[in-house]
Amino acid sequence: MTSKKDVWFPAKKNGWGWGKPVVWQGWVVMVSYLLTITLFSYVYDPKVELFNWSVAIGMCTLVLIAMYIWKGEAPSWTWKAIEKDKRRWFK
Repeated sequence: MTSKKDVWFPAKKNGWGWGKPVVWQGWVVMVSYLLTITLFSYVYDPKVELFNWSVAIGMCTLVLIAMYIWKGEAPSWTWKAIEKDKRRWFK
């Protein structure tokens, strides 16, 4: 796996997966993903070309997940108990 200083996406504190980026390179990946999704949504109108749009978005998402796996911490299922004063639904 990657060392702590090479991690762009840390593992989530609760649940499984990755959290927000911790370095600028991770933020560049996230912004690039959002811009690419926006671009493909303009190029392929989902109402007209749903299959082409779905393939393009799926490929972008696979690249994003590959970046998470390559430059992120190994995800594992973690669960911390919620503190009693934070359990309330409404304040």
